[in-house]
Amino acid sequence: MQSLDFDVVIVGSGLAGLSAAMHLAPTHRVAVITKRALADGSSGWAQGGIAAVMDRGDSFESHVDDTLVAGAGLSDPEATRFVVEHAPESIAWLQQLGVPFSQEHGQLHLTREGGHSARRIVHVTDATGAAVQRTLIEHVRRTPNIRLFEHHTLVDLITTRLVGEQPPRCLGLYALDEQADQVVTFRAPRTILATGGAGKVYLYTTNPDTATGDGIAAAWRAGCRVTNMEFIQFHPTCLYHPLVKSYLITEAVRGEGGRLLLPDGTRFMPQHDARAELAPRDVVARAIDFEMKKHGLDCVYLDISHQPAEFIREHFPNIHARCLELGIDITRQPIPVVPAAHYTCGGIHTDLSGRTDLPGLHAIGETAYTGLHGANRLASNSLVECMVFARAATKDILATPASTVPPLPAWDESQVTDPDESVVISHNWDELRRFMWDYVGIVRTNKRLERAAHRIRLLQGEIQEFYAHFHISRDLLELRNLVTVADLIVRSAQSRHESRGLHFSRDYPKLAPDAKPTTLVP
Repeated sequence: MQSLDFDVVIVGSGLAGLSAAMHLAPTHRVAVITKRALADGSSGWAQGGIAAVMDRGDSFESHVDDTLVAGAGLSDPEATRFVVEHAPESIAWLQQLGVPFSQEHGQLHLTREGGHSARRIVHVTDATGAAVQRTLIEHVRRTPNIRLFEHHTLVDLITTRLVGEQPPRCLGLYALDEQADQVVTFRAPRTILATGGAGKVYLYTTNPDTATGDGIAAAWRAGCRVTNMEFIQFHPTCLYHPLVKSYLITEAVRGEGGRLLLPDGTRFMPQHDARAELAPRDVVARAIDFEMKKHGLDCVYLDISHQPAEFIREHFPNIHARCLELGIDITRQPIPVVPAAHYTCGGIHTDLSGRTDLPGLHAIGETAYTGLHGANRLASNSLVECMVFARAATKDILATPASTVPPLPAWDESQVTDPDESVVISHNWDELRRFMWDYVGIVRTNKRLERAAHRIRLLQGEIQEFYAHFHISRDLLELRNLVTVADLIVRSAQSRHESRGLHFSRDYPKLAPDAKPTTLVP
């Protein structure tokens, strides 16, 4: 099959990818490829909101300071200021597109979340991501220069190495068209990875099934550095219920007075931190993990029932309705919650224009390491990072003339056979997520990390053999990417001999005197 030619290929259809597509569409032919349906990424799941200085009593300085404090000495000050100062214009852009942000007395309603010193979270009740995503998808579907390729999974980036040219640069990618069950060649002088995070590497996660670290793994294989992969944010409060996976209970519930309780009704956060329930996520997640292990609990409880029922229904309509479906009335009962892997703070190393180490390749959104989040992400800084860097990357692309791309070879499947052992893939997938949860979770030790590293080496051998000999499937591609990401997380964790932010080691409980990012070079 001949290649599909575009000016820019974007992988991922969350807020970062669709924003970039919208900015480029007036002048460039854009392909957006996404491995499920357009709305199936993490952006649509974001409940809390978007952090931006929108109130006269607030300031850029304050937002920068809050971010640096949460980042535990590892947030890059320049990147942080860049995001904070460009946040208000991103909100204005979404308003122009018609996102129905919550209002009060004719003004944007601003809520507050853990770690913020002011009310600066712009939101759409408790379903901000879904509302933003819906609006963007409507616009993207109507934009002539954007072609959408749903149910296409990234296989690998194509670099000049494949066609025997120098210097290294990205020429496009191979993607598996699931419906046709064949690999398609996308040829483009510019590629943007906006593939989201890697939460599915863990057993419990708030992420959708698509969050398998595809962009991070593909960029690593193509020769890009990755940074700070040991910092995985565990959201403290994921609904614990046998019928539901990955349902998040937003931080705003704690921001509006929700209290964390043991099964007997005892409140425990004040013993762990003076800020109690308003402490940053890593502190709250570790406290819950500690109490669950200490008392042998399956979950703890989050209670907001002391607030008026009308207030709860107005502020958290979706959480109220979802819990009610499951027989939990949050106006009268506490919500069973458990920590879950939520956000990948590290990723592909980029600059302030979203450029990676490979010319022709940009990375934006959760898949990228921009320096903003440091050792812990401040609530609601992620959606704004998506938009700020989508604009920065597209400005860079618009300002630089595109190079020509040579003809690319089609994907070669002549030597492979159909797999008869699909059970191996599902078994390996399950094993990987279980040992990552047990050994590389909220609290780590050298011994646990060694065990994980040993298991990863065995799995890598099996998966590589499978990949070389059998016809590929989405499950195999995702497993291959997850084991790569697991390896990067473990190697990064092993090289950090301290406890900082989201990385907590029993063997190195103290903070090192110098805060340094962990960068791995392929």
